[in-house]
Amino acid sequence: MSNYAISAVGELAPVEPAIQAEALPEAAELRALFHKESQAARRTAARPGLYIAVVIYLLFAFSDILLVPDVAFYTIAARLAVGVTALLTLETLLRFHAPTKWLDVTCAGAIILGYIGWLVPTAASGNQESVSYYMVFGTIFMMSANLFFTFQFRFSVITSAIILSILYAVNYFIPSTLTYKLVFGAFYISCFVFTSYINWKLNRERYNVFLNALEARNQHREATERGKALLKLSRTDPLTGLENRRAVDERLRDLWHGWQRDGSTFAVLLIDVDFFKRFNDYYGHQKGDRCLMEVADSLRHLVVERRNASIGRYGGEEFIVLAQLKRHEDVLDLAEDIRREVEALAITHNERRDGSQMVTVSVGAAFTRDEAGTKLERIIQEADRALYLAKADGRNCVHLFDPNDPQTSDESENIAALLKIAIERRLVSLVFQPIANVRSGNVEAMEALMRLTMPDETAVPPSLFIPVAERTGTILELGRWAIRTACRELMSNEHIRTISVNVSPVQLKAPGFAASVAAALGEAGVTGDRLALEITEGLEMEMHSDVLRCISDLKLLGIKVWLDDFGTGFAGLSWLRLIDFDTVKIDRSFLHDCVTPRGRAMFQDIVGLLRNRGPKILVEGVESEEQMALLRRLDIDHAQGFHVGRPAPAESVRTLFEAPKRQRLA
Repeated sequence: MSNYAISAVGELAPVEPAIQAEALPEAAELRALFHKESQAARRTAARPGLYIAVVIYLLFAFSDILLVPDVAFYTIAARLAVGVTALLTLETLLRFHAPTKWLDVTCAGAIILGYIGWLVPTAASGNQESVSYYMVFGTIFMMSANLFFTFQFRFSVITSAIILSILYAVNYFIPSTLTYKLVFGAFYISCFVFTSYINWKLNRERYNVFLNALEARNQHREATERGKALLKLSRTDPLTGLENRRAVDERLRDLWHGWQRDGSTFAVLLIDVDFFKRFNDYYGHQKGDRCLMEVADSLRHLVVERRNASIGRYGGEEFIVLAQLKRHEDVLDLAEDIRREVEALAITHNERRDGSQMVTVSVGAAFTRDEAGTKLERIIQEADRALYLAKADGRNCVHLFDPNDPQTSDESENIAALLKIAIERRLVSLVFQPIANVRSGNVEAMEALMRLTMPDETAVPPSLFIPVAERTGTILELGRWAIRTACRELMSNEHIRTISVNVSPVQLKAPGFAASVAAALGEAGVTGDRLALEITEGLEMEMHSDVLRCISDLKLLGIKVWLDDFGTGFAGLSWLRLIDFDTVKIDRSFLHDCVTPRGRAMFQDIVGLLRNRGPKILVEGVESEEQMALLRRLDIDHAQGFHVGRPAPAESVRTLFEAPKRQRLA
């Protein structure tokens, strides 16, 4: 499991609520946090609390008029002065965002000054009896510190204690009996204790509410983090740490909707590690996993950090890049950077047979384009088709989907659909091209060539439909049909000694291919030595055990194995070393180059190489008597081309053998 996946799993580990981790060792820190967070509540409560207190304070002016009418004017003036001053001070502090402690000091000061401002003129009243009873209202100021505001407990006790001290001082100097002083003194103490207790209870409840809220926040945060970790894990490939297919599909949908809504173009790049199955089989799965992780890390650095795009793992050894780009040139540049980035890793891969000894990638890219009825899946299909061509071109290369390229265009999709019904609708057929003995000039073999026509009888070139058949897998059924048809139509003709049929690497890798060929020979009632199967060197071919075993099984049946298009691919010499070919066909390009001394020398070198290896030599593309004469001088075994005979239907080809027979009978 990669570090990225381990990190995601680690985030899912049980986490104790932060309240437990902090409350036990450092309760003081929690209280400090409580006081810090309670500042907002104190700021919010300061204005309505002071306004209510001032209004009640002013309404008590009616009591002044009733109980101390001789000084009512002064008490009312004092009330107005203190109330207005307190409110203006508070509003000024709020306007300039003063610290909360100054708001508390202002409110507490308003309580104390309000009490003193009312007490001083009241004490000067001539009606001492009324004053002595009126003093009991001083406890309201003491209660205000605990009830109207959300002071901290210590601050409210100090404020109440100041009011209590003033009450006791006034109680001491007011002329009254000892009983009066004791009763009202006890009343003052009771009010102080009771209101302080209420304030303590309120602050304790606030603190408990804070603790519960803090625990709830911690639990919510923990649940959120665990949810994010689960979501991350569900969207992450466990091996490479890249986005998995689910995450890529979601991101792809977002880009698609953005393109349709805003016209924000983007590209899809499919990246396939070349010959990775051989790497895995030879080096082992653990090293294979490390290889994928190295490639993924390198591409992440390039794509995500340097190109601001996204990358995910789309399959076993396949990655996908989504990038918002504006030009086709930008797509090609990114694809080429990806190819070079992996090549620069220089990961050893000695099991390749294409001349390279390191891990490389093939890249297929597709770019958004306007087309009626376009669907999201199309751009992935186009990138996949481009990737197929990149691999067919020899791998370690890039290919951008081109709608005008017949191998990647929408026409190939029509051909793919056509191939599925070609046999049933008889849209596929065989033509045969003669192969002549150079010395005698006699036709000794025929090559069966597949042809495809549209329902309107338009011919489809083999260069177009064969790659599509290989890509879609329909080549398997078409190949079996070709072998059965060739056997049935011509192999029963005693005049044709050998017929050759081209086979695809896809067929050789398919389980049971040799058995299906044996069944076709049995149905036709012919021996295996009359059938030759041509393996094209120019096509990609992995020389793994399945292919070699299949070829060995075919030779056990007596079937001849030919190597086609020798010299056009990169694996010809390796194939000659591993397989005992009966015939090797030299590609037509070497014969046509014989018009120059350099080309003729190259052709002679190839002939010498093959003669030393032992197989018979067949040269393709013979189009003139001069070329045929050259083949005679070089003692070539067989020739094929328009000079020998053009491809023709089976009925036309039979006349090549029947005409000499009629002449002998005459």
